[in-house]
Amino acid sequence: MRPHAAALRLTARGLPRCLATPSPPHVAGAGPAIDAAALLPLCPSAGDGGRLAGAGWASAMEQGEAASPPGGREEEEDDLGYRLFPDRNKKQQSFLVRSLFTFHNRCQLMLRMTLDTNPYAQLLLEAMKQSGCTVFNDRHFSCENCDGCVSGGFDSATSQIVLCQNNIRQQSHMNRVVTHELIHAFDHCRAHVDWFKNVKHLACSEIRAANLSGDCTLMNEIARFKFGLKGHHQTCVRDRAIRSILAVRKVSKETAEKAVDEVFDACFNDLEPFGRIPHSKTDAKRAYRDFQNRDRYNANL
Repeated sequence: MRPHAAALRLTARGLPRCLATPSPPHVAGAGPAIDAAALLPLCPSAGDGGRLAGAGWASAMEQGEAASPPGGREEEEDDLGYRLFPDRNKKQQSFLVRSLFTFHNRCQLMLRMTLDTNPYAQLLLEAMKQSGCTVFNDRHFSCENCDGCVSGGFDSATSQIVLCQNNIRQQSHMNRVVTHELIHAFDHCRAHVDWFKNVKHLACSEIRAANLSGDCTLMNEIARFKFGLKGHHQTCVRDRAIRSILAVRKVSKETAEKAVDEVFDACFNDLEPFGRIPHSKTDAKRAYRDFQNRDRYNANL
């Protein structure tokens, strides 16, 4: 059963090719049409969030009134992006039926490889566990068919990460999508994020996801035929955050740009739980090692 529209606080990761021109929003979701009421929450309680909120979230929370799309009618018609995740509305198929589809099998195998070997994902999983939000593969990840514009998304209503099995075809792509969405899940765990009504909250998480997931590494930007020297990483983060907001919310480009610019400095410098910008897998491995040793260091103070 699809969660009630009022309960949806969703973010999605879109591919640049379909976001060059602002389009209606899209959303991420949970497993194929799973009843939200039957699922246990990712965190012990919603009120526990915020205790680990870093500088970016502290600033974003202090920005005052939420930036909302102009006009009540537009907000009422906003489906929060669920139309791009059609499997959210379908009856759940049996495991046997789903296992017969090559896309689903490949998605599951790549997901397992990411969770077992990718240092970005491993660090985020460990950080969420220490924050009281343990992630379980079968419960909190769902491989589904999505609109051709998106690669994945996070559905806060059901605390699930959607992986678009028809659009993710390489392991490196899976690594980035899982990392990007786990950053949203981490923010959902640690802070009182109002995904639906406060565009600045969404902007903050999108900035952090673009900054820390490897989306804007030099090699990825070169693959997109984008080159630059001074401030290129910041420019990439800003552009991708704006595109993500336009993808999941029916707001104007000016509204999205304003929200991103108002919280950019604080949220760009909020590097939790990495402690640094991981520009490569080597950086991510070092950050993971430092995170694992964090308690040992604090114990000796």
